[in-house]
Amino acid sequence: MHRVKKLLLALFIVFLAIQFIQPARNNSGQVALSEISECIHVPDNVLAVIKNSCCDCHSNNTRYPWYSFIQPGGWWMASHIKKGKKNLNFDEFGNYSIVKQKSKLQSIANSINDGTMPIPSYLLLHNAAHLSKEDKKLIIDWANTNLDSLTNKN
Repeated sequence: MHRVKKLLLALFIVFLAIQFIQPARNNSGQVALSEISECIHVPDNVLAVIKNSCCDCHSNNTRYPWYSFIQPGGWWMASHIKKGKKNLNFDEFGNYSIVKQKSKLQSIANSINDGTMPIPSYLLLHNAAHLSKEDKKLIIDWANTNLDSLTNKN
């Protein structure tokens, strides 16, 4: 029993110590000129769905929930954001080549259609980010329309 108490105390001390190691916050606070709505047509209703369900991981401005201030939750979230922005950053969309923009729009439509986005682990703690059938159709139709218009530019 004495060993268990020592082990629990050591784990508690480690837990407290890691709270001082906070990841950098993804929050520029600015609307970039390369932001997607500055580059292609994004209706307000589509933009609202994107901001609600996608931008925490796929932009330069994340809304941080309470658990992100407690480690290792913050590290986990920082990892998701880094990976999400690497795959698609709505704030950098205008810096992508036309070919990459088309590829990203196709990926958006595919990911929404097959249900891989938003990721299930995000949805566990962000119930409001769930996409309704109408939201999915809205995003897929918007992505496909813009994909067609970008294809016609070439």
